[in-house]
Amino acid sequence: MHTTDTAATRARRRIGILAGWGGFPVEVAQRLRELGDEVIVSALIGHADRRLEELADRIKWSGVLSLGAQMRFFMREKVKHVVFAGKIFKDRILYHGGGWTTHFPDLACIRIVGASFVTKTKDGCDDTLLNALVAAYQKKGMEVLPITTIAPQMLAEEGCLTSRRLTRSQQLDIAFGWKIARQMGGLDIGQSMTVKDQVVLGVEAVEGTDALIHRTGELCPRGGFTLVKVAKPNQDMRFDVPTIGLKTVQRVVRAGGSAIAIEAGRTIIVDRKATLEYANANSITIVAIAAPELEKLRLDNGSSIPGPTFLDAA
Repeated sequence: MHTTDTAATRARRRIGILAGWGGFPVEVAQRLRELGDEVIVSALIGHADRRLEELADRIKWSGVLSLGAQMRFFMREKVKHVVFAGKIFKDRILYHGGGWTTHFPDLACIRIVGASFVTKTKDGCDDTLLNALVAAYQKKGMEVLPITTIAPQMLAEEGCLTSRRLTRSQQLDIAFGWKIARQMGGLDIGQSMTVKDQVVLGVEAVEGTDALIHRTGELCPRGGFTLVKVAKPNQDMRFDVPTIGLKTVQRVVRAGGSAIAIEAGRTIIVDRKATLEYANANSITIVAIAAPELEKLRLDNGSSIPGPTFLDAA
């Protein structure tokens, strides 16, 4: 059970949101307004939701790679705490058209991000780039807050979140896929994979979860696959936290999937009510499982089950 933070129990804060794509930044802004905080949004053009204009006390739109402009905006607004929320389409930035230079990176971006691609000791992995960005914010006197501080109620609690339970075959697929997905996360490749009959159908890389689901539907037209989405072994809760929402479930339905397994306490559910209602209406099972429970499973006839509520009574 998450503790409830209310406006009456603490002082009003001024919080900055660096807002990317999706409903996550919108829900964060709504939560902060409920708490009585002042919401300052740096919205990324081509990514952020226009609803943020109604929720923010002040908002400024900027290019994805205008990192210096984004930090200067927060500094002018005297923001001391920032939240990174929402997806960035890294593949579109790096590999479409003329690459990242066509997005007009400012000098701060070249210093922060560019160094990762020209220095032999660094790379272009998400953690490398985002840690460099966090360090740049810290140098400007701004702390990047984890989701556990801002909106812990958005994190999935352990258990079966839908009315439909897992079948034994789905349980075995999750047990099989979980360890592989964790290894992928440890290598900073991706957080998701799809599995059916203990065979890996697809793995997520730079293209993202949505493209993975679509590709899996083409590879497995008879459906029935499971999407496994886990946190990295050393997940930094300040950024790149695994996320699912209504659109995720809709894509799984269209592709013919039947189950989604996520990590309890380390996965964000956006628009939770609508997401779970849609899953129930379309016979999709969603389970949030604590990592230690799945890591105990063995893939043989004696494999254990983490809890009776995860299994279909049939």
